[in-house]
Amino acid sequence: MTFGRLLFLASDPAVVAAQLAGEDLTAVPELRDEISTDEITLLPSLVYFDARLGGHAYTGFKAGDRLPVAVDAVRRGGFGVTVAGHRYGKGSSREHSPVAELRAGIRLVIARSFERIYRQNADNVGLLTSTDFGLIDRMRAGETIAIEELVAGRDAVTAEVVRAGGLLRYGQRRSFAPVALDLAGPQTLVAKILARHAVDETAARPGSGAFVRADLRFIHDIYTAMCRSLLHETFGTQIRLHAPETILSFEDHYSYAGRSRAHAGVMGEVRALSAAHRAFVAEHGLRDHGYLPGGAGSEGISHALMAERYALPGALIVGTDSHTPHSGALGCLAFGVGTTDMANAMLTGVARLVVPEVLRIEMTGNLPLGVTAKDAVLHLLARPDLRAGLGVGKVFEFGGPGLAAFNTDERATMTNMTAELGGLSGIVEPDAETIRFIAERRGVTLTLEPWMRSDPGADYAAVIQLDLAALVPMVAAPGDPGRGLALADVPPVAIQIAYGGSCTAGKREDFDRYHEVLAWAAARGLRVADGVRLYLQFGTVDVRDYCLAQGYMATFAQVGAEMLQPACGACANCGPGTSERAEQVTVSAINRNFPGRSGPGQVWLASPPTVAASAIGGALLSFAALQARFAAPLAPDAEMAGN
Repeated sequence: MTFGRLLFLASDPAVVAAQLAGEDLTAVPELRDEISTDEITLLPSLVYFDARLGGHAYTGFKAGDRLPVAVDAVRRGGFGVTVAGHRYGKGSSREHSPVAELRAGIRLVIARSFERIYRQNADNVGLLTSTDFGLIDRMRAGETIAIEELVAGRDAVTAEVVRAGGLLRYGQRRSFAPVALDLAGPQTLVAKILARHAVDETAARPGSGAFVRADLRFIHDIYTAMCRSLLHETFGTQIRLHAPETILSFEDHYSYAGRSRAHAGVMGEVRALSAAHRAFVAEHGLRDHGYLPGGAGSEGISHALMAERYALPGALIVGTDSHTPHSGALGCLAFGVGTTDMANAMLTGVARLVVPEVLRIEMTGNLPLGVTAKDAVLHLLARPDLRAGLGVGKVFEFGGPGLAAFNTDERATMTNMTAELGGLSGIVEPDAETIRFIAERRGVTLTLEPWMRSDPGADYAAVIQLDLAALVPMVAAPGDPGRGLALADVPPVAIQIAYGGSCTAGKREDFDRYHEVLAWAAARGLRVADGVRLYLQFGTVDVRDYCLAQGYMATFAQVGAEMLQPACGACANCGPGTSERAEQVTVSAINRNFPGRSGPGQVWLASPPTVAASAIGGALLSFAALQARFAAPLAPDAEMAGN
């Protein structure tokens, strides 16, 4: 097997430009690490799922301060191999990235290491991957590379999928039936859930490829058209989905596309995606959560609604979003999959995974006032061992006596952002707080079963001790969620945009925090700083209705916040809250700040109270720092109201 020209994704933009102009390198240059799927395929390019997608490969790739890859440059250059550094394919579960590479002519990606979802998606669509840099000189010499070399070291199921040319071809010749696994010795909650959903004996062995039965599957509007197209191309239009009553669909990403500068030229494609999504829903009678009347906003972000209304302890959930682990806050195993994985799951009811090891986050100590779950995650993301990939492919189990400091909304922030930590998922052992949450949100009284916990003495890949008492308000510098810094150590940074919302920060608890800060400001006659726009976007309609019932809206209006109906919004570079110019600076409560994620500007990640405080102060500020800076007395009307 021969591949063609090699494209090295170098740190130096001049090196990349030279290759695109026709130069073939004779040595491996300094390579970019942590290239995200946001860079492989920019968010606006996800409206394409046909041959046009190939023209957008690497157009978001950043080298230095430049984006050196123009539309269709890779395809025109005749490249067949991409070479990159560590943790290639970070971020979103979008299968558009490996599909774009394939349709641009790339047949093999060589990287020093890969993120879990990206590599699985590549396997599924027939894009070959390798961590063997010894292949480079051999290919330059014109040597043929055998497929067996490219699957060496992969688990048996993955190797078979790759040999078959992709998952759907492999799935055509597999049958899936439940198997009884006899687990010996103390087990983690994750191992117990996998055992109860196994269709392969390998589901009990970490590192092995396996298929597991999903209790719930969900898909959202970015991926439905591609999923429908894959199914029709492979099996024809007369398909029957497995247990369609356990499949949910959501339109949550594009409801504000009409106010998105990034999507201004592709609204026809956006409408086509919506039409394909609704057709798929109608064809199979799926439960759908769609747009609100009038088209601005939706019922809610998919994984946020899953946690509020559907997820249960001990369940197994798969969805087409890297933040599917959000629901792990309720004690279920929930993980993201790509479009081909979901297409296969739609037909068979099972999902593929490499059986994960479990990484325990043992939380102790008392959480300081003003510190949130978001600060805890940004702290973890900045740890050198986790930045180096300790958590890649693992399930993060959050526990210990410190867990009691966090309600379910806050726990969901931690499990949600295991995607940024490189994990397969995050999970919290269900407890009395889980029972309270489900009773409050659904009016259901739940009884936990004795098995729904990890056993004392269970085996963990590692245990990380997290002393909550030592945590401080954090931010992550632009470019990567792992660039965490103590906010007090950051020099003054003026902002132009403050955004509070997304699945990570659009929950009830998050809006309690926004309101706490903004009510303090309003009582002192303070408003959003001149030159700053503050956007607050609900994660679901349930959160919106909660804020209305609590009387929060008057406060938000008083300080000058712009309220937005539920949607993924600025987190998906789709709607108000995104930057429009490279020099703009945003402080955002979303989960990732890869280049181009929320527009061309610089994005600092922060907690909900820090976002609200920064909006009032006009620069990155914690709530405590805002209080110290504006220690003004209460306005007269506020004093009277308090008497």
